Amino acid sequence: MAAIINDAAELGLMLHKSPGHLYENLRQFHVALDPVTHRVVATGGLSIIWANLSEIVALAVSADQRGKGLGRRLVEACVQDARELGIRQVMSLTYEQVFFERLGFSVVDRQQLPMKVWADCIHCPKNAACDEIAMIRVLDDVPDVGAPKPGAGGVALPVLAGGRGPS
Repeated sequence: MAAIINDAAELGLMLHKSPGHLYENLRQFHVALDPVTHRVVATGGLSIIWANLSEIVALAVSADQRGKGLGRRLVEACVQDARELGIRQVMSLTYEQVFFERLGFSVVDRQQLPMKVWADCIHCPKNAACDEIAMIRVLDDVPDVGAPKPGAGGVALPVLAGGRGPS
């Protein structure tokens, strides 16, 4: 996993991930294995940010396996994880806008995202001039648990896509 992720990081497509980080977060990842060699050829994970927001993280496919639908299958596995966890919104910070649009994601204003999303940005060499595209997929079949019930207290995040949140 680390080799695939860090190869993509060398191309400026994502941040490097240390083996320690991967071990600490291993349960959030899905992988695709080569059927012959059984080596990991693609990886991607779902990071939970808030009750109603999650992020596709470290989505990477080895160069010799691109174009075979592995990235799409990993994103869909992560979306299914979000659905099963009752998380209504799945986001991605990406350079692959068309890829994510094909999977039902829409571009959103990055300034609408909660500050917690930007925690890793401190370590990014592009921090001062980030050019990643923020995208969200709203799972309409998942109730929005981010909105507190009247009198329940707590903080609610707005729904970021589809015009359903506060303006």
